[in-house]
Amino acid sequence: MVKIASWNVNSIKTRLPNVLDWLDTAAPDVLLLQELKCQTADFPEMEFTARGYNALAVGQKSYNGVAVLSRDAIRDPLQALPGDPDDTQARYLEVTTCGLRVASIYLPNGNPTGTGKFDYKLAWMQRLTEHARAILAEEWTLVLGGDYNVIPEPLDCHDPGAWTGDALFQPATRAAFRGLLNLGYLEAYRALHAAQPGAYTFWDYQGGAWPADEGIRIDHLLLSPQAADRLEACEIDRDPRGKDRPSDHTPIWCSLTE
Repeated sequence: MVKIASWNVNSIKTRLPNVLDWLDTAAPDVLLLQELKCQTADFPEMEFTARGYNALAVGQKSYNGVAVLSRDAIRDPLQALPGDPDDTQARYLEVTTCGLRVASIYLPNGNPTGTGKFDYKLAWMQRLTEHARAILAEEWTLVLGGDYNVIPEPLDCHDPGAWTGDALFQPATRAAFRGLLNLGYLEAYRALHAAQPGAYTFWDYQGGAWPADEGIRIDHLLLSPQAADRLEACEIDRDPRGKDRPSDHTPIWCSLTE
């Protein structure tokens, strides 16, 4: 079995004790991290190496940033999403490890709508779709995991009406996400928990969202057909969100049979 997890940590420096604790208890083979908020040189690689993980990060000062931790060697990295050589935001890292091809994705938020930020989000999603189509042809056992900043369906938020004007729930955003799935990818959580309510991965720091369980599900694991054939389990681990100084996201993981 191979266990692959994804977690937007909202600052690796602030959240490092929580991440190390979760690695010790959950023991994933691969952990995809997003929103590092540090430059590549400042990523705490040694702390992960001490726990038996290889690490590769693509950082950016104060913003964005993605990383892959793995118990196996990390090979053949692609450190930016193809399609726009002028895009310098650190949002995509794809590697080969544990016999898989995996990508850590931090998709743009896109708010406020009606601005260039939303245009950038949709353009980024189009580039992701084009790349996801191309790598399907390689017939990898492939996992595209991360913070997609997409609420796929009304079921995936506590109050759909409250999100009507938000970039994460716009019809164009949701259609672009469905376009990814229509290429032949399986959304691992919903494949195994088709109508499960309250399955959230993000709770805002404001307004008592966590105690009231007013969350949204925006962190996803998309599997190629070769990975989907091996899917055994997929769960959201809510425990880290209740820790001291938590990220506003919590990990999602899936396991694939050998």
